Amino acid sequence: ICNRKKVDQIFSKHMPDAVMHLAAESHVDRSIDSPDDFMQTNIIGTYNMLEASRAYYLSRKQIEKDSFRFHHISTDEVFGDLGIDDAPFTEITPYSPSSPYSASKAASDHLVRAWHRTFRLPIVITNCSNNYGPYQFPEKLIPLVIMNAINGKSLPIYGSGNQIRDWLYVDDHAEALLTVLHKGIDGETYNIGGHNEIKNIEVVKTICKILDELVPGNSSYSDLITYVEDRPGHDARYAINATKISADLLWTPKETFESGLKKTIEWYLNNMAWCDSIKNN
Repeated sequence: ICNRKKVDQIFSKHMPDAVMHLAAESHVDRSIDSPDDFMQTNIIGTYNMLEASRAYYLSRKQIEKDSFRFHHISTDEVFGDLGIDDAPFTEITPYSPSSPYSASKAASDHLVRAWHRTFRLPIVITNCSNNYGPYQFPEKLIPLVIMNAINGKSLPIYGSGNQIRDWLYVDDHAEALLTVLHKGIDGETYNIGGHNEIKNIEVVKTICKILDELVPGNSSYSDLITYVEDRPGHDARYAINATKISADLLWTPKETFESGLKKTIEWYLNNMAWCDSIKNN
């Protein structure tokens, strides 16, 4: 998406009815180590997508314009973090990003809203909570813990592990995105959450408990847990209020954290060759 010429070529070849913009750099740790990729992809890449979409939209007949929209997929991290007793994020919570990643995503959200207001590009925006499920890149918490545990490696926990995240199973997220694309109101934002606020340490302990049942070893996998220095600017808590999408578009997640996590662990156990190939590349 950083190559505008190639983006234009894709629009010309495929002539989309709509655009779902999910492409992004998304790993906070890497944004701290190397912010440049995040600025280029998440900000300039989004700019390229918006301009390509605008040019394409203007070239369409009116009947095609009426059904076209640009769906920008973002994150709850743009809102910053919450105290333990604070109300969850709503669609009008002020932005307060903490990391280069979340700042770059906040910038991209602002660009999308500006292109809607200034150029009348039809848009919808969604801000989701932490995703998990099959095919997630092994640098993320849940697949990292699964793979390290199976290989007898340490399970690193930042700080105390008491950071709280709202976990959303990827299939539920996909259904929510399609719902917003087809039923969402032009110019509106919708928060998508899994209704699963859980401490990081409890996520890791739950993974270990399930692995103890599925692939028991000589001792519990929880013995591999180690605590490491917290990362800079680590947000304490994220929580999504998903009342709007539930009330207006009739979407709610189907998976509990327990059911989704077990499906996820079983998938990784059955697809270790894929995980190894990803790590080796």
